[in-house]
Amino acid sequence: MKRTPAPKLQTNKKRAVVYENFSAEQNELRIISKRPKLNHLLRSRCRVAFIIISVLAMLVVIRSGINASRGYALVATQNQAQELEQENERLRVEIAKLKSPGRIRQIAEDELGMVLPRKMYFSHEH
Repeated sequence: MKRTPAPKLQTNKKRAVVYENFSAEQNELRIISKRPKLNHLLRSRCRVAFIIISVLAMLVVIRSGINASRGYALVATQNQAQELEQENERLRVEIAKLKSPGRIRQIAEDELGMVLPRKMYFSHEH
């Protein structure tokens, strides 16, 4: 009886092929194909996990963008409120100047020709 030679290994880009000498008498070659078994369940779970993580990351980015734009709007509103408060204070000062008795007297004398009476009489009615 003859001894069988060791199996020869040849690799192809798509799969690994092993040639094995089955029987020495018949001298037949049999091709045994070995493909790596893929874990489809693990692959699909990884895809789902990747999609979920991607969606969550996008949500975080979108939310931070919204918060940034709201922050800019808040700062703009605060600046506008501060400008309005300054304008309000300026108008209060102007109103106080316009209400002053000295100014009213000057307008009455210069523009309207009014004069202050020298004597004032008050009558008391019973």
